[in-house]
Amino acid sequence: MAHDAGTLVYIDAVQYAPHGPIDVQKLGCDFLISSAYKFFGTHSGILYGKRDLLEKLFAYKVRPATNQLPGKFETGTQNHEGIAGVLGTIEYFEWVGKEFGSEFAAGLSGYQGRRLELKKGMTAIHNYELELGRALLSVLNSIPGLRLYGLNDENRMQDRVATFSFRLKDMNPRLVAEKLANEGIYVWDGNYYALNVSERLGVEENGGMVRVGGAHYNTLEEVSRLKDALIKIAQNG
Repeated sequence: MAHDAGTLVYIDAVQYAPHGPIDVQKLGCDFLISSAYKFFGTHSGILYGKRDLLEKLFAYKVRPATNQLPGKFETGTQNHEGIAGVLGTIEYFEWVGKEFGSEFAAGLSGYQGRRLELKKGMTAIHNYELELGRALLSVLNSIPGLRLYGLNDENRMQDRVATFSFRLKDMNPRLVAEKLANEGIYVWDGNYYALNVSERLGVEENGGMVRVGGAHYNTLEEVSRLKDALIKIAQNG
């Protein structure tokens, strides 16, 4: 990732982190943030930054706290329970790599140990979710009266994750979510904190959108169940 001198690249990876591998060195970014709760962990904030920039960056902290990295950004008693939970998620992804990622090892030269297992695991998850994403896109495009928002080109699935937002006919998204819940399918409705987006799309005053997403623990059979449920809702209202 090339950028002009004097321009800092700051990446918000909170939504992508559970869905594929991230290598900050290859990205060449200056800062990257995430939160472990997005990849099945605790509510713990995560910041990567280039050392020279972090050393220069002013930290709002209590006066007795150290001025050295990383302590100057981790003032007071640390969240030890949360950190232990983050370790648990890392160990889980490492297990995924060992169990399901062997076929991807050949394309991950330069990594070893836990880093290799993590890359294998996240690559396996990414590839599986591509399949789920294509299936979800096909289902949503087949439902009469459904309007899908966002990238909907099957040839560009590499550019998105398997999370989709839509509206069904003139039905309020909350009602659609409730009807799907009655079928054992759990989705979200509203603006998902993306208020400016829902306002720009003109849907905020009418309940926002329904959001459905696939993760590596979901199955194609569940996608098929979603299709049946949406057809039923579209037909019966």
